[in-house]
Amino acid sequence: MQDGLTPELMLGAYAAGYFPMAEDAQGQELSWYDPDPRGILPLDGFHLPRRLRRTVLSGQFDVSTDQDFRAVMLACAESAPGRETTWINTRILELFCALHDMGFGHSVECRVAGELVGGLYGVAMGGVFFGESMFSRVTDASKVALVHLVARLRLGGFILLDTQFGTEHLARFGGVEIPVQDYKAQLARAVAMRPCWRDSFDPALLEAEIRAL
Repeated sequence: MQDGLTPELMLGAYAAGYFPMAEDAQGQELSWYDPDPRGILPLDGFHLPRRLRRTVLSGQFDVSTDQDFRAVMLACAESAPGRETTWINTRILELFCALHDMGFGHSVECRVAGELVGGLYGVAMGGVFFGESMFSRVTDASKVALVHLVARLRLGGFILLDTQFGTEHLARFGGVEIPVQDYKAQLARAVAMRPCWRDSFDPALLEAEIRAL
């Protein structure tokens, strides 16, 4: 365990562009990352495939926010095909749950018949959302959570969605990698903004935003 690491220090690190990952699930040590280039998902350039739009709007999933943050984190830590190991250890879990209790950590959950089947979590500061991880137990569940997140961020006035690294999966939605100096310039502007996260939106407004993506 790294003595002295508090949720407050975590927020300071995020504001400076750093994020932590554990070396393995069993240990308590954390490593800090500041990748160059940096992955982001431009909120004004999000690409929503037509098939996924139909799924999101079909009502197949019951989507909520911040209803079970810990359960989402634990699900993200589970092994899955292509992800046999996890960087989410108990230290990471407790730190992020503390951030959630402080109003900075947020989750998006997808349920079917009351069962949690997908979701994501991250940290919101000012006008930036730092995406951490997502999971899916049924087809499209994590993608639906991502679409709802983007719609909520756009409606809330966010200007930056940090994905840490660029991936082929995120590129399908418009994700890109940018030089770290450009990222930190955007980050400084976003962190200086008033808190943009909103706990709830009118369902009709949220649906209209999803249709506009």
